Amino acid sequence: MVLSHQRAELPMTDQSDLPEGEARHQGQTTSNVVVDFHEYKQAKNPPPVTFHRRELDLVLRLYGRMVGEGEWRDYAIDHLKDRAVFSVFKRAGEVPLYRIEKNPKLAAKQGAYSVLNAHGTILKRGHELAQVLKVFDKVLKLVET
Repeated sequence: MVLSHQRAELPMTDQSDLPEGEARHQGQTTSNVVVDFHEYKQAKNPPPVTFHRRELDLVLRLYGRMVGEGEWRDYAIDHLKDRAVFSVFKRAGEVPLYRIEKNPKLAAKQGAYSVLNAHGTILKRGHELAQVLKVFDKVLKLVET
């Protein structure tokens, strides 16, 4: 036995499928409000600072390497009004071992990216995230026997 499901195809439009003023959920109504993007960006409540995909890729690649070495175990990402923070933990529920921060307001000065230790001391700061993350590269030392 073969069942056939047939459905009337509706044309795709940018119009609401609800009549004007009818609510999809209780307490909501439809509206024809258009928000100007320029006004939205200059609003008093700007969107939070975030890591872009390529930035997050660099940080997560470093995180994976350090987890593999047994140095790190957990992380948290915070998107705040003035900065984005990637915190690294040895154990969950602790103070972060390191914080990798992106602060766009410092981009023209010292650089938007910085790495801070558990005490808040800046270990490295710069304009390029890849260069700042090199603070975690282990330096090989010559040992004489």
